[in-house]
Amino acid sequence: MKNASKIAALTLIVSLLGASASSAMAADHDTTWQKNHPRREQVNERLANQNKRIKTEVKEGELSKTQAASLHKDDRQIRQEERLMASQNGGHITKHEQKTLNQQENAVSKQIGK
Repeated sequence: MKNASKIAALTLIVSLLGASASSAMAADHDTTWQKNHPRREQVNERLANQNKRIKTEVKEGELSKTQAASLHKDDRQIRQEERLMASQNGGHITKHEQKTLNQQENAVSKQIGK
């Protein structure tokens, strides 16, 4: 029984250390991602900003929940397209792809706060 307790304790410690190391690596990966993918970061920051704008407009009564849902759906499709583009190009998007995505975001942006 004593050995089983030691094994369980060691297993728990190893698991916690592994989780801690994974978190540290993930945090480092985010920084690397941002440095290596500035076009993707720009597109995704715009999407996040538009998400905030949509939520604000709903709170202020400028958009209905139905309109907001439609705009969120459009933004999700843009984000999905961005991820697909990046998966086909080693995790990056080209300047032309960024321009295309920004044009799509502009169309959604014009619908927010009309």
